[in-house]
Amino acid sequence: MRAQDLVRLLSLAALWGGSFAFIRVAVPALGPIWLAESRVTLAFAALLVLALVRRSVPSLAAHWRAYLATGLVNSALPFALFSFAEQTISASNAAILNATSPFFGAIVAAIWLREPLGARRLTGMALGLAGVVLLVGWQPEPLSTSMLVAALACLAAALCYGVASVYAKVRMSGIPSFAIALYSQLGAAIALAPALPFVPQPAALTPLVAANVLALALASTAIAYLLYFRLIADVGPARALTVTFLIPLFGVLWGVLFLQEPLAVNMLAGCALIVAGTWLALRDTPRRPRPVRPADQGSA
Repeated sequence: MRAQDLVRLLSLAALWGGSFAFIRVAVPALGPIWLAESRVTLAFAALLVLALVRRSVPSLAAHWRAYLATGLVNSALPFALFSFAEQTISASNAAILNATSPFFGAIVAAIWLREPLGARRLTGMALGLAGVVLLVGWQPEPLSTSMLVAALACLAAALCYGVASVYAKVRMSGIPSFAIALYSQLGAAIALAPALPFVPQPAALTPLVAANVLALALASTAIAYLLYFRLIADVGPARALTVTFLIPLFGVLWGVLFLQEPLAVNMLAGCALIVAGTWLALRDTPRRPRPVRPADQGSA
């Protein structure tokens, strides 16, 4: 991996890891639905401005259903679920639970695409499950119902990411990545809008909350998508997915540095197990070279 690709990878992990800290600060003022709606609407506006500056706005009509579905499953639902969860649990714990998304992607691919799980992936999932149990079950204080519900919301968000990754592989092959990033945010904004009248109106924005909403929308969503798709183009999807290992590390780091969240032993152990399990689940199995038969060899 080239130096510039490594810089992009670390920057992407820092931005996506930082999203959990931004959510933790902003969600008490806006609530989960308004925060998620603000995030995707501002991200769409930023990406649309970029497309207009480039004079290259992708077509919407041909794949609008796919954009809407991707926006719902890959942005609207998980963004709202993580925002809901972080009203109760720390940004660090939410970032660690987010790392389970590759496990759900493997399960969805096994069901939808008939891809075999294999012993390696099953071992990785078992390690990840042990990490979740250690993270959620061994808290310094007794586990409350609200904390359990929040943890389940994080896992449901990770499931959404797993479903979205397989859906993109099946239904969105060949669609330009920038178009997916742009119109999936529009689809997410449309999907969330009907819920807005039924949730409490957000409180008055303070400068701190406004700054975190802007950072969440512009840095952790719009810029992060551009970095991610550039990485896919430059180094391939397999290497780009290594960002999954780094997101919880940055999520914990930002939570400790900027939110003064405690760094407990069970958090470190759970994070280590989940990251190790993710590595096993994502690691490619090297293919054995096919034996060369005499008929396949060139003439001397």
